[in-house]
Amino acid sequence: MLETLLQLPDDPILGLMAAYRKDPNPLKIDLGVGVYKDETGNTPVLEAVKQAQLHHIQTETTKTYIGPPGSPGFGTLIEALILGADHPVITAGRTNTLQTPGGCGALRAGAELIKRCNAGATVWVSNPTWANHIPLMGDTGLQIKEYPYYDRATASIQFEAMIATLEQLGPNDVVLLHGCCHNPCGADLNLEQWQQVAELAKARGFLPLVDLAYQGLGDGLEEDAAGLRILAAAVPEMLITASCSKNFGLYRERTGAIIAISSSPVARDITHSQLCNVVRAIYSMPPAHGAALVEIILSSQELTALWNSELTAMRNRINDLRRLLVEKIEARGIQQDFSFITRQKGMFSFLGVSPEQVRQLKADNSIYFVESSRINVAGINAGNIDYLVDSLAKVL
Repeated sequence: MLETLLQLPDDPILGLMAAYRKDPNPLKIDLGVGVYKDETGNTPVLEAVKQAQLHHIQTETTKTYIGPPGSPGFGTLIEALILGADHPVITAGRTNTLQTPGGCGALRAGAELIKRCNAGATVWVSNPTWANHIPLMGDTGLQIKEYPYYDRATASIQFEAMIATLEQLGPNDVVLLHGCCHNPCGADLNLEQWQQVAELAKARGFLPLVDLAYQGLGDGLEEDAAGLRILAAAVPEMLITASCSKNFGLYRERTGAIIAISSSPVARDITHSQLCNVVRAIYSMPPAHGAALVEIILSSQELTALWNSELTAMRNRINDLRRLLVEKIEARGIQQDFSFITRQKGMFSFLGVSPEQVRQLKADNSIYFVESSRINVAGINAGNIDYLVDSLAKVL
């Protein structure tokens, strides 16, 4: 039976990783892989995480299963981190949260839940969106369509076109929104725009699904969740998927969550039972370790403060790199306008060069990023930024 399978092409990002590792050029730069890197090019283990791990080792008493919903304590703390402990949907008892294997597990669980509610539903994703959104949602059988979002020519959000599309939607539609630090373009909605989307979701009846993968890496923990909170306060139902990979640095621990907001506590309990049944059929129960560390950190004022300071340093480094890159490009005499990079948030931006120029940078200069021109800003550092800018000047 397996002999009938056909070879599939490598995932673009994973293929870049392999090519980068094999490249002997000592000047090579990896701007493709979507993980945070420090000034030395390492993805560090946060000190808050290290201390939480020590505490966990000393206090853990069992390795038994934790059940399909995961840790209740983790769920409560993640809800408070994302929505705010006093958000109306929490105080009204309308939320339930399941711990998942990363943000990907949350998205897939959300897609399966949507399919149970309405197998004919259409999931609308931004153009562009994170590439894995489409298989994670679409492989369940849900139809995927795109709404306008980013104008490459002006490096800005096409908000009027986005709203014009959303105005045509209704109760059979799900709209996937990036909570902050849009991947891949880095262009985020402002609070007025979030308010307009919230009013439209309430009026038209479509279900918002907000993917919050980078809370704290844009403007701050509270600021990055502000738009999502506006939306949650306006609509009767909503799904939120979240990842602890980036802001806690727990990439390989696969720690995430799905928050379902229902219209009432009764509907919440029904949704909870369905979500537990969904995940039981997919992965049965989530891994415990990463969520245990997050729970330890968020349960401790001291560790929360330490984590927040480390997250602030990561965020400031990314924002400083954005400004420095634009300054270096301007100083190099490159005429093309790259100032949009300083206005965008998070680790990613489109550099705005052609696929041919991306291939040339890879072939001639060993600079690796995907042909859409999405770069991971965190892959830049003091040791490679001048080489990057000089190489960019050559292809332009």
